[in-house]
Amino acid sequence: MVRRIPSACFSATVALLWVCQGVGYVSDRAVAQPVDRPTLQTPPAVPADYRVSALQADSQGTLWVGSWQGLMQLDPKTGRVLAQLRLASEQVDALALDRAGQLWVGTHNGLFRVDPKTKAVTAQNFLLPSARVLSLLVDQRGFLWVGTDAGLALVNPKSGAVMTTVTDLPGVSANALSLDADGNLWAGTLDGLVQIDTASALIQRRIQNLPGTTVQVLAASNWETLWVGTPSGLLEVNPRGGLRSLTRLRGRNITSLRFDRVNRLWVGTANGLLRVNPFNGAIDGAIARLPSSQVVSLAPDTGGKLWVGTREGLAWVSMTTFRTGVHQVFTRR
Repeated sequence: MVRRIPSACFSATVALLWVCQGVGYVSDRAVAQPVDRPTLQTPPAVPADYRVSALQADSQGTLWVGSWQGLMQLDPKTGRVLAQLRLASEQVDALALDRAGQLWVGTHNGLFRVDPKTKAVTAQNFLLPSARVLSLLVDQRGFLWVGTDAGLALVNPKSGAVMTTVTDLPGVSANALSLDADGNLWAGTLDGLVQIDTASALIQRRIQNLPGTTVQVLAASNWETLWVGTPSGLLEVNPRGGLRSLTRLRGRNITSLRFDRVNRLWVGTANGLLRVNPFNGAIDGAIARLPSSQVVSLAPDTGGKLWVGTREGLAWVSMTTFRTGVHQVFTRR
């Protein structure tokens, strides 16, 4: 069911605590104001669940790190923590940057909009199909698509209005989102792939009976194909709907996918990080010494590094030497 919602449904009265090295701020309004408090130091290591589930570079060249303990901003060149935000829901699962440079944060309990410059939470949304946000994507028109475990919503990022909801999505849960070369939206669900017209929000096509059934991650290539990660392997879908299965990755649980600037495909799995040649399917290398073998998020070409979120913390990989390092703020070690 496609439902159009005429009015805005955002609240800009979100309590926010954030920490910047050398300066302390506490705010109960949309715009953070300095207060007379003792200086707060660099945030301690993430204390409980070390999962780093989302990574997003912004227009200032910094990296936003979403974990199940909240949201942090890093300098990707040095690894220095620039800020820590405490949202109403600390379990972050998705991040996206809109055309105005605003950061959208999908959590286990709703959607938040953050100004990366002021660190202010400027809006939050409660009228989604579900409060559990799994995926975020900005389409070619600049509108924000929000994938939840109960369907999709289309949000005007400027006004914060929810324009449309899709609550009868085949496969129900919008685990992953991507755009094809024609600007159509693809949603990876519990039961395959669904193609959606971004103008009408109508379902155009379904691709079912994929190996592994559930689509966990998506990545679009520069040659108009869509790469699909499932619990049973990696697939390439061409514009006509034809499928190619990568033989060397059959049986692998694919948990993250990203192309870098030179069209290398980085594949995160439940058992390690691989560098894959997308043209012949060859595995060109495996990355060792990560905090965990379970890789859940990737951000290539950020500060000269590939940043890697795992279930046990954050790491980086040199884009030239493939040397690895572990970020000490996000690690059990």
